[in-house]
Amino acid sequence: MPDSYPSVMRTTLACVAGLVALTAGSAAQTIRVATFNLEDVRTRELLDGNSPRLRRLAEVIQRLRPNVILLNEITYDMPGGPDVPEGQQGRNARRFADFYLGLPQTDDLASGPDLIRYEAFMAPTNTGVPSGFDLDNSGEAVRTFPFPAEPGAELPEAERARAQAFANDCWGFGTFPGQYGMGLLVDSRLRIRAEQARTFRKLPWSYMDGAAMPVAADGKLWYSEEEAKYFRLSSKSHWDVPVELPGGAVVHFLCSHPTPPAFDGPEQRNKRRNHDEIRFWADYVNDTGGYIVDDSGVGGGLPRSASFVVLGDLNADPERGDSYRNPILNQLGSVKRLNLSFVPRAEVPAGEPGPGSAVTSAFGLRVDYVLPSKDLIVERGGVWTSLPSGTQRFPSDHFPVWVELTVPPP
Repeated sequence: MPDSYPSVMRTTLACVAGLVALTAGSAAQTIRVATFNLEDVRTRELLDGNSPRLRRLAEVIQRLRPNVILLNEITYDMPGGPDVPEGQQGRNARRFADFYLGLPQTDDLASGPDLIRYEAFMAPTNTGVPSGFDLDNSGEAVRTFPFPAEPGAELPEAERARAQAFANDCWGFGTFPGQYGMGLLVDSRLRIRAEQARTFRKLPWSYMDGAAMPVAADGKLWYSEEEAKYFRLSSKSHWDVPVELPGGAVVHFLCSHPTPPAFDGPEQRNKRRNHDEIRFWADYVNDTGGYIVDDSGVGGGLPRSASFVVLGDLNADPERGDSYRNPILNQLGSVKRLNLSFVPRAEVPAGEPGPGSAVTSAFGLRVDYVLPSKDLIVERGGVWTSLPSGTQRFPSDHFPVWVELTVPPP
């Protein structure tokens, strides 16, 4: 463990029993899968090891006890980003697992079942990565960013405007490199097949057949011919991460966090991008997109026999909100192998939303999803709204969504 890690983490916590009985053999396995947007977790907080907000987030996850959880909005620590230890990158999901999830956050958690020990998968993100282009057509291609303020603190107005201008010209919106990244945590009794994982961070949007690319008020394409040649479909990335269960069954976790369908003009560049980021998964699962090529240059979609879960903050509500052409129903709804019929709902009336609600965010929309393939049996699921100990508000603007799935033997 690197010397920069808090010394308290040098004691390893053993993990024995998790949420479900995971045993080797040919029997079906039941796992709890979750997605949780943590709301802009940064490297400095993770290195601290004692952030009050991160401790509250960790308590929520420790009580939920997922076997697999996608974390949205956790900074990808990359060279050139703030507070990244020299020679280290892509370790923030691991840090969160070790520094926070690895230690019981309350006395009752310390005396309860052993904490689940997690392995982590993280890969580079497009957010906060300069494109070199004037993507917002402001008249200037902004390539440098002001050093971010302390988490939760506000930059001075001039620096805030510069950070916004920088973010608007990045491949994905971020006021510094790596902001709003993703991390997949997997129960250590399962195995991440990292060598088989596929990422699609660099796939140009223009490669997509019939891409809904934005058009300016004068009828011309919003992006220049050169910009459109390189502009990336993913605002963060798209991942296909295979995970092997005891007994050998494999589930592909299809992870993404599309841009919000907001904060743009009549050209609808964010709305359209959100639509096509979600559409990508429909094309990938249906294996109908001849344009699909991953970051290693390998083409093709998901094998038709594969079990999978579409996972993440998709920033689109199938009934409300501002999404473009309702990609949840019209794109993911075209995937016959996908189970859209089960809708997780809040159960505990401690926080908002109230019991029975499918809302997953403090802004009143259903935007976070755990969508399994139909060969995976849904046992139950929900939206976790219980407040951490001693608090009166939830520590994020999103609530975790979880589903228990029985995976048939291979």
